[in-house]
Amino acid sequence: MKLRKLLLPNSLRGILLPLFFPVFLLSDAHIFVYHRFGDNRYPSTNTTVKELKKEFNYFKNNGYKVIPLKKLVNALKNRKKIDDKLVVLTIDDNFKSFYKNGLPIFKEFGYPFTLFVYVKATQKRYPDYTTWDQLKEIAKYGEIGFHSYSHPHMTFKSDEFLKDDFKRGLSLMKKHLDIEPKYFAYPYGEFDKRVKTIAKEFGFEAILNQNIGAVSSGSDILDLDRNALVGKSNLKRDLAYKELKIEWIEPKEFPQNGILKKIMAKLPDTKYAGYYLSGYGWHRIKVKDGKFLANVNKRLLFERNRIVINVKNQIKTKLLIKDRYGNR
Repeated sequence: MKLRKLLLPNSLRGILLPLFFPVFLLSDAHIFVYHRFGDNRYPSTNTTVKELKKEFNYFKNNGYKVIPLKKLVNALKNRKKIDDKLVVLTIDDNFKSFYKNGLPIFKEFGYPFTLFVYVKATQKRYPDYTTWDQLKEIAKYGEIGFHSYSHPHMTFKSDEFLKDDFKRGLSLMKKHLDIEPKYFAYPYGEFDKRVKTIAKEFGFEAILNQNIGAVSSGSDILDLDRNALVGKSNLKRDLAYKELKIEWIEPKEFPQNGILKKIMAKLPDTKYAGYYLSGYGWHRIKVKDGKFLANVNKRLLFERNRIVINVKNQIKTKLLIKDRYGNR
């Protein structure tokens, strides 16, 4: 059973904006990701039917337009302005609870979606996952994306393993659904430069992560942020996030010795910024001439670590994941 989703901890979600700066109401487009629906066995990845309807009514009653991922991707390709009220809904893992409990609500509201398929679970007929026939039915109402064949921690796998995983999963989707997915979402939201390079080789039009944030006209179409909606969400807060325009200078990858010496970046003009590092919490620093420099000198505590830089309601996330196979 795949449970270790890289969801943003509640402690981080709750303090991200109010710790340093006031919230501004305008925001970029947002992509949200769901997992299970009406399945209280797994509260960390579950959304109740009641909560789903509440969220959908919030979109409806506050002027948000839920659009297919395809429409947002086309806007990014054509460098069109991204409307503040655009929302894209995605679902990872094709759990059977989506087919039984979630899909009827999507149909009731007429909301499009993209479902990212964990292919092996369907091929091997795992009991908690949709069948090929159910996926065919789902495809009548939304887009179907690719979520890998075996749902591995990709940075733990060799290049050969990853390429075989892509080929096997995509081949089965073509065979059973006659679909060649245009979109890919990383299992657990985990990736690094090596994994991203391999994923790009398969020609996806868009690749999605699982970092909280927003999407603007300048976003990397092969690294789109998605906010996870599980439990009781705070949509007003999540929809207030804007993408922070940032140039990451350091670090680029997980440091060889495990010691993060500094965080460096170029930011828009601001006097202060906050940063979060997994296991060490939040810090606030002064920014001079758009140069963000935090002397950290800390040992990274986990094999996957999150750095978040925050300026007002603008945020950007960098994942540092130990790559067991990459060349350094």
